[in-house]
Amino acid sequence: MSVGRMAGKVALVTGAAGGIGRACALLLAREGARVFAGDVDMEGLAGTAALARDGDAVETVRLDVTSEDDWAEVVGRISAAAGALHVLVNNAGLCISAQLLETTNDVWRRQMSVNLDGVFFGTRAAMPLLARAGGAAVVNVSSVAGLDGLPGLSAYCATKGGVRLFTKAVALECAQARNGVRVNSVHPGAIETPIWVKMQNDGRLDPGSNSAEALMDATRQAAAEATPLGFAGLPEDIAEGVLYLCSDAARFVTGAELVIDGGVHAG
Repeated sequence: MSVGRMAGKVALVTGAAGGIGRACALLLAREGARVFAGDVDMEGLAGTAALARDGDAVETVRLDVTSEDDWAEVVGRISAAAGALHVLVNNAGLCISAQLLETTNDVWRRQMSVNLDGVFFGTRAAMPLLARAGGAAVVNVSSVAGLDGLPGLSAYCATKGGVRLFTKAVALECAQARNGVRVNSVHPGAIETPIWVKMQNDGRLDPGSNSAEALMDATRQAAAEATPLGFAGLPEDIAEGVLYLCSDAARFVTGAELVIDGGVHAG
């Protein structure tokens, strides 16, 4: 078994079938955590588990973050199998690009349901188990779009801004309750993940699409041009920040927002 900063910890990561969620799950496992990787994309989750190093503990669970029943089932499963939960990473997210007047109720609700309801359902469902851990951490993945408005992304900005303030409110509740649970948010900038390709396609991407890599190349170039450091970030860049917030090194950090964006928000 790996021995590292998360040795002896149990973690649940949502949206772990790819991108930032996959990177978080693999890094937490590499640092010694027993990781439950959740997503609705079971094929993607299998890919995540296959990338884990020998001896690292990554277990896949089907989890629709918009379903309260799914949350209850997964938290119950973790409680029965591991007896504890020390880390919750609410990462699952959806981004759909649309101008305000083209933003349908369905586009609005889909993003609210995954990005904001999912964080609320998950934090609420997991809190009793987290509070029994004797020291635990919740990390909610927001975005720089939760700090500043972006044209064409009003619904997405609303969800990520909601995640930011939800995080702070729950952090203060936990501090007031002295339950040992720290709650923080991470705000990625332009990161090389499929979400930036999907956002132009109603939040979806055909896995067999021959244009996916070309679209990602174009997105990568645009991200590099818009980022002061001159290049887009990788999922692993965000995972390192998440690892810090989940570890005992961040024992005095709660209600904070960690911006990892190559300097975008500095201007």
